[in-house]
Order: sequence, then structure tokens, then C-alpha cells
Amino acid sequence: MTHYMIGKVLQGRYQIVQNLGTGVFGQTYIAVDIETPDNPKCVVKQLKVTNSQPNYLQTLRLHFLTESETLMYLGHHEQIPELITCFEENERFYLVQEFIEGHALTAELPTKKNVDYLWTESEVVELLQDVLVILKFVHSQGVIHCDVKPENLIRRAYDGKLVLIDFGSIQPVDFKTDEVLPIYRIPATSLGYIPPEQFIGQTQPNSDIYALGMLAIQAFTGLTPLELKVEPYSNQIIWRSGNTPVSDYLAAILTQMVCYNFQERFQSADEVLQALQEMPWDKEKPQTIEADYTTFSEANEYTKYQSELISRSPLLTGMKVGLAANSLVVGLGVYSLVNNSPAYSETRTLYQATEEFQSGDLEGAIALAKSIPATSNVYPDAQNTIGDWQSQWQTAADQYKSAEKAFHEGRWSDVIQTAPRTPDILYWQSKLSYLVKHAQVNVEIQTKNLLAQAYEKAATKDFTAALDYLQQIPQESSEGKIVQQKLAEYSQKQHIRGTYFLQKAYDTATQGDFDEAVKFLQQVPKNTRAYETAQAKLAEYSYKQRLQIEEPNVALSQVVTSVKNRIDPQIKNSTANIASFEPGNELQEVNIK
Repeated sequence: MTHYMIGKVLQGRYQIVQNLGTGVFGQTYIAVDIETPDNPKCVVKQLKVTNSQPNYLQTLRLHFLTESETLMYLGHHEQIPELITCFEENERFYLVQEFIEGHALTAELPTKKNVDYLWTESEVVELLQDVLVILKFVHSQGVIHCDVKPENLIRRAYDGKLVLIDFGSIQPVDFKTDEVLPIYRIPATSLGYIPPEQFIGQTQPNSDIYALGMLAIQAFTGLTPLELKVEPYSNQIIWRSGNTPVSDYLAAILTQMVCYNFQERFQSADEVLQALQEMPWDKEKPQTIEADYTTFSEANEYTKYQSELISRSPLLTGMKVGLAANSLVVGLGVYSLVNNSPAYSETRTLYQATEEFQSGDLEGAIALAKSIPATSNVYPDAQNTIGDWQSQWQTAADQYKSAEKAFHEGRWSDVIQTAPRTPDILYWQSKLSYLVKHAQVNVEIQTKNLLAQAYEKAATKDFTAALDYLQQIPQESSEGKIVQQKLAEYSQKQHIRGTYFLQKAYDTATQGDFDEAVKFLQQVPKNTRAYETAQAKLAEYSYKQRLQIEEPNVALSQVVTSVKNRIDPQIKNSTANIASFEPGNELQEVNIK
């Protein structure tokens, strides 16, 4: 499903407006550059990512950056789209290329249903020369296109030149492996143009020559490659019939271009261009040989015919038409590094050293880089790279040690935050990924517990405690959105509750109950708008509370003093009378009988 991409803006600049199709290596779109005044079109290719594991992404990222440099350089050719930029967004890799105004070559080629106009020999030769010049440049850069077909050749509108597009893969072929790509993953439009060796992961520079030869044969016959017959004993393409308007010389060139065995084909685009340059031009109608190849029943008869054909063109003497039979197992790669020049070999050595470095063999990587001779153009880069590797390696090792210590101490956030600060070395990133993965699990457990405690406190309207629990939740938690929502919610409720307590304090103070007012003020939470006012009122009400306690004591003291002053004289008089009292004076003796 690609419809969701329509309208999406990448890098804040490239807005997807149309889906161009899906290929083996990704999805292609037309976009407009909304940052440029005239909103020019461009082509955006999204690289297919089949695995989200950190190790896979890091390896893919390395190849992406390396091969993007190759694409950038290839775009300097006037008949190859310019690479505008490349970037990574949300673990997806994108290439942005120049958009070529024009139409695909499929619009010009005759078909089985429409054979009214078959191409002339001069038109086919012009096609071959135009494309071969592009392939010569591409191959000279150590790259094989591997998907030359009508859909990938655009007739440019303003000058009529052919432009080779869809350099879609950014992964170089590793000739040490025989990785096979299932046939169902190859676009239907590519089948037939793919040579046998490409199906088994042994792509050659002349694999592109095979595809171009099949395209030229289609121009002559109106038959697509899959519609052509194959000689069963030799696996050679049977394409020339009595009404095919092609000379023996050009027919021999095309036959060698599409030879089943790549060792028997032209070995380079330059060889084909030279053969075309030496081609004799006859003003008369090209000779054709009428033959019904479908009657051949033995390989030697087919070989005899090809020998006779070549013998008629002295300039093609020495060209061989090979007979080979191999099983067809698909292995497609759009780029293969094939240049055997010393400069390329040394570049490849540095690339291999980089892979060793990424895989964890620092010493081996340095040894490989040091093996590049001082006379090489690559030597300065190799020396600078060695220094960078040593520095990055030490930094990565220190970061990993720090993350490991944090892991054992249960500081999960520190573990997770270490990964982005660690240099992009696959070896160390993969070791870190183990720690990060387990730290993330612990972060989620911690988050769950803290959220539960926050909810419990909020239920009792203790928003201060609830906020405290929420603030302990690590930023790396997957519940970050909920945490932020609850922080805002509980903070607002805390302010409301603070205002409530302040108002209650006012109300009780008005009634002279400063004891209760002080209790309300002491409940106003910190970090609320009411807190500062509550502190001022707390000082005020506490003072008045003390006055209330002191005033009753003063009044009682005054009453006691006044009473004392009034009764003291009476007490003195009573004491004097008691001192002069004689019982006999007051009592009468009574005789009791």
C-alpha cells in the first residue's frame, strides 16, 4: 500500500504527488520541491527495508552512504539523471534524483500486435551507439546497471537523447557469495532482458550488453524477448527471419551481443562501438538470409549457420558464438563493482577494511588499510581513516563501558541515552542494542508501577504526590504521551485545590477562627499560584492566633488584681480581731446536772 505517501512531505521539502511503481529494491515516486519557487519535479526512490533489526539497518546505512557517492558521480554524465540528495528519515532511506521530461522507449518500440513500423537498420545503430556511450561511462566507474530495458530508457523531450534511469540498488555485489534472489521478486518488465549469468549472481559488464542487444532485436522484430524462440541445444536466441530488415554484419553483432555464454559475447561496450564504427554501409537494401531456424534439430547445424554468417563479414572474423547450457536460477543485483584497475582495487581494499572495522576487527581493518601503497591516490584517505577509526573505536568502547555500568546499577535511562552518543560502529552498536533492549523493558516495568502509584494518589486528591511519581517516569518510556497528559491534568487540579484551601482559610479567618484558617493554609501545595499568597496569610493568621491566646490571660490577671485590692483590707481587719479574741469572753459556762 503506497497511497498513504501521496501528499507526504519528506525533509520538509519534497512533497510526494504520484506513485511511479514498485521495483525489486523499493518504491519510486514523483515529488515536487516545495522549497523552490517554480516547484520543479523530482524522482524519489524509497529503498525497501526488509528488517528493522539495528544490525541490519546499520549495515544498510553504510552501504547506502557508500553507494550514494557512486550515484552522485554517475549523475555527472549528461545522459544519467543527477542525484540531488539522499537522506534517512524514520529508518527509511531515500534517493532524490532529477526528473527527466520525456517518454519511455516502450512508446517507440513495435510490438507483436503492432508491427506496421519496424525500425530501420540506421535507427537501430543510432540506438545502440547512444546507449553504449552511456554504458561505457557506467562500466568505467566500476558499476553495472543490470536492468537495461525499454522502461529505463527515457527519450528526453528537449533534445531527443536517450537517458538511462533507475540506478535503483545501492548494494554492491559480493563475488564471494552466491546469493540468489527468487524469480518472483523480479519485475515482469525485466524478464527476458536479464542474461543467464545474472540469474546466478555472476553479473558481468557485458550483462548490460546482452540486455541492450535484446532491446535492439525487439526494435527489428516487434517481439519482446519472452516471445522469441530459443534453440533447444544451444540456448541461443532465434530472432532473424526472412523479413527482418538487417544486414549480415549487424545481425552478427546483435547475435554476439545476446550470446548465451557471457564469455563468448563482446566483453565491453567499447568493443561493440568499434564494431559498429567499422560497419560497412550499403546504399542498397540490406541482404537477408531466409532460414527457418525452427527446423534446426542439432546444435552443430546451428553452429554451422552462425559460422557461415560470420564468414560473410570479414570484420567480424574471430567473433565466437558460444554454446552453453546452465540452469536458470535468479540472482539480480543492479550494481556490481567490476573494475580491476589498481585504483579501483585499492578503493575496494579500503571498503573491505571498513567492513572489517564495522564487524569488530579493528586490527584487521587497520592492517588492510595500511596495505594500500603510498603511491596510490587512495593512500591519504586510508591514513586519515585509520586515525578516525582509532578515535571512534576508543569513544565507542568508553560509551559501552559507561552503559554497562549504568545497566548494572539500574539506571535504565542512562543506558538508553548512551546509544545515540556512540559512534556508528556496527560491532559496538550491536553490543549496546542488547543492553538497550533490556533497559527499555525495565523502563516499561518502572513506568507501569509509577503510573499506578500516581493514579492511586490522584484518587485521594493528593496531586502533589501523584505529580512526584509522574516526574520519576523516564522520558524513554513508551507511555510518554499519557505521562504528559497526566502531568498537565494533575498540575491543573493541584492549582485548583490550592485555590480552594486559600479560600477556605479566608472564610474561617473572617469568623475569627484563625486556628482552622492556619490549618487550611498549611495544605496549599507548593508550585501553585496560591502558594505565595498562602504563605503571607499564614504569617498574618499565625500572629492573630497568638493574640487570641494572649488577650484572655491579660484580662484575667487584671480581674484578680482588682479583687485582691478590694479584699486585702478586710483580710487584715479580720486577722486583728482574731488575734484579740478570747474564748472566755464570748462563751457562757453552763452547768450540767
